[in-house]
Amino acid sequence: MQAPAATRPSSLTGPGVGLLTGPFLLLCFGHFAIDFYAASVATLQPLLADKYSLSLAQIGVLSGVFMFGSAVLQLFFGLLSDRIHSRLFVVLGLVAAAVFLSSLGVAPDYESLLLIALLGGMGVASFHPQSTSQAAALAKSRRGLGVAIFITAGMIGLSLGPTYFSTMAEQVGLERLPLAALPALIIAAFLMWMLPAPSNGAESGRKAFEWEPFRREWKPLLLHYLLVVLRSVVHLGVAQFLTVYLYQNRGFTLRQTSVWLTVFFVSSAVASLTGGSLADRIGGRRVVLISMLACGPFFALFLGTTGWLSLVGLFFGALTLLLTNPVMIVMAQNLVPSQAGTASALMMGFGWGMAGITFIPLLGWIADRVGLETVLWGVITLPLLGFLMALKLPKEKPAQAT
Repeated sequence: MQAPAATRPSSLTGPGVGLLTGPFLLLCFGHFAIDFYAASVATLQPLLADKYSLSLAQIGVLSGVFMFGSAVLQLFFGLLSDRIHSRLFVVLGLVAAAVFLSSLGVAPDYESLLLIALLGGMGVASFHPQSTSQAAALAKSRRGLGVAIFITAGMIGLSLGPTYFSTMAEQVGLERLPLAALPALIIAAFLMWMLPAPSNGAESGRKAFEWEPFRREWKPLLLHYLLVVLRSVVHLGVAQFLTVYLYQNRGFTLRQTSVWLTVFFVSSAVASLTGGSLADRIGGRRVVLISMLACGPFFALFLGTTGWLSLVGLFFGALTLLLTNPVMIVMAQNLVPSQAGTASALMMGFGWGMAGITFIPLLGWIADRVGLETVLWGVITLPLLGFLMALKLPKEKPAQAT
């Protein structure tokens, strides 16, 4: 029997050639689209804060609820995707994310706003686990690079999303912002038509989640997970409050804040691609150590200066911090390869989500009392703890490209 198209070996050889396949590029396109809409929450926060008279603590809760739906619930969808292999995780996830996240401004009250953010986040969560493990499988021997390219596609979506949503909000207003979902409905129809059914795990006949691989590797997985949570507190602490900080503390307009948020996400995209490529050459442990040590001084430059110098600090702070994004995912997948979807969800979503729902509301509550800039200064010191933790990661040999 002929192998499915998504898993059929390529007759070509050479680094990265196997990545240039239709299924892999479609997954990247889907990731671009879903993360494009995921940028709406951070972008619209200043307008939502004005409309609903939100405190910084309430903004933190809103971000936390979105992170719970979009990230923590990825673990649930990861378990489900390791059992059920369907393109509907991608298609319906994109539709739900676009429709709900474009409707944030029409919520009648704060409680409804939280519900809409949760439902939109669940659409984001349904997409990621299976598509990430499928992208890694399609990359074959270049898993670090493959996952990096896949994540970069999403980061490009995040980078363009702020400009799109700020422009739409200024042109049509929050009440008519649901119109912003229309491109996603077209993309979802295209994906439903063109995207092949996922095949990861189908060859072996495996249908159920297996606990044993996680039990054997629980210690290194826990260390990986804690590093992801710490890195996510720093990343989300800056990302989720960036527009509000620039809007309230520096007097920026919404359009100006969206430009800086775009720069932040662009640097994250560059970081994902660079980090995966570096990991394939020098090893994931070294990438993590470099990231944790280098990002703090750049973030300090962002907070301690103004103008272009501050923007440069923001760009390189996010770039060095997010070098570990694809690295931690691939390292976890390598520990439990038979449960790649769940491992992806644990590192890509559950770690981010736990940071979002526990620490971001707390940071907002503290910021209401001591000031947002003071809180951000505290957040950017956390990578020093991450560096000490990363020293305990097992040493590894650099991966050899084939």
